[in-house]
Amino acid sequence: MATDRFKDRVVFVTGAGSGIGRGTAEIFAREGAKVFAVDLNEDGLKQTIAAISAAGGVADGVACDVASMASVRDAMTRAISTFESLDVLVNAAGVGRAIRFENMDEAEWHRVLSINLYGPFNTTKVAIEHLLKRKNANIVNVASISAMRGQAYNAHYCASKAGLLNFTRSLALEFASRGLRANCVCPGGVKTPLVRNFTPDSDMEPHLIAYSMPPVPGKWGKPEDIANVIAFLASDEARMINGAALVADFGVLA
Repeated sequence: MATDRFKDRVVFVTGAGSGIGRGTAEIFAREGAKVFAVDLNEDGLKQTIAAISAAGGVADGVACDVASMASVRDAMTRAISTFESLDVLVNAAGVGRAIRFENMDEAEWHRVLSINLYGPFNTTKVAIEHLLKRKNANIVNVASISAMRGQAYNAHYCASKAGLLNFTRSLALEFASRGLRANCVCPGGVKTPLVRNFTPDSDMEPHLIAYSMPPVPGKWGKPEDIANVIAFLASDEARMINGAALVADFGVLA
């Protein structure tokens, strides 16, 4: 149901071309926000913006590589030029795949960290001056339950998400007195295009993967499930929540 919870607020969403990022952009727009959406996948990004516009929402965006500071600066310049301010930064862009550590080369390691960890650094670095000008501004980063424990065949992804979690906590402390909140949502399994990359190879030990499955077999989240959590964290309803890692995993970590 549409509300005006984010009326007159501007939200910058990365990874908005699909999955959790797209769901997040759509929910913020439905609740009255002006959404600036970015993604490296330009076709997916256009689909997101078109869907928001067709539903009566306000959205603009541009192709952006979050691993590139120059690309992020260009996108943020466009966002501020279009909407004049920034209230919420959502870092939803992410990559990863199941791979044995012996088969992981430097390029694979750097690719995952450059998007999952350096990406939020880049966007936060260029967004911070704009966020600090606004009342009740905040940052919501999409981490993972992989940030909270080790997982076999997932060393690069776990490292990137654990780094993102403590990056978020550090921001929360540093900017608390200046009115800026920073939080993480830590999803479990969500049906997105990315999740296919985590399908185990036939030679991977199944007992090392089974513990990551939800208590109810076959229970998967939807992008909008996580998008709703993100919107809550960004709302005034969550004004006491700062530096948190809000788990949404159907009880996997329980």
